[in-house]
Amino acid sequence: MPKGVPETVPDDGLTTRQRRNQPVLAVHTGPGKGKSTAAFGMALRAWNQGFDVAVFQFVKSAKWKVGEEAAFRTLGRLHEETGAGGAVEWHKMGEGWSWTRKHGTEEDHASAALAGWREIARRLAAEQHRFYVLDEFTYPLKWGWVDVDEVVRTLVDRPGNQHVVITGRDAPQALMDAADLVTEMTKIKHPMDAGRKGQRGIEW
Repeated sequence: MPKGVPETVPDDGLTTRQRRNQPVLAVHTGPGKGKSTAAFGMALRAWNQGFDVAVFQFVKSAKWKVGEEAAFRTLGRLHEETGAGGAVEWHKMGEGWSWTRKHGTEEDHASAALAGWREIARRLAAEQHRFYVLDEFTYPLKWGWVDVDEVVRTLVDRPGNQHVVITGRDAPQALMDAADLVTEMTKIKHPMDAGRKGQRGIEW
């Protein structure tokens, strides 16, 4: 794909504009660092285009201070005050629909994860947002808490022009098959290999 030009153009009856404006389902998976970071980078571009952005974090603790969250909440306020960019919503576990691994039974976690997915599905059906980040959503799929086939059907059949980015290790094959964009982050080297813990400005 040199210089962003497709090597082949499908005979699908669509114009270049129609093909360009199709909604994208992206999956960032693999053992390497950067899956969520890349998704939030895409969300930043979406915000700049005036898209309504919604982030749903499925694993990180509600007490975990994520730098991107602070930045996007600030961008959301900027939109409210000046009209710049787009609206922003940020939902994370521990705030009514998700979980922490330290509290509750596995059944509680599974029920909360399913409730979170049901809310996302409702919003997709209503075309409530233009850009969604389902951060670390592959884990409840892997653990069997949310049905993969249901998720794939809902995402494939979503109406309008809603972009969705899903992050996390071990993405199910069915989800990757349905996606338009799949990136696997492969770890070559990491500071933790040398016994170094996460640090400010890098991990949060």
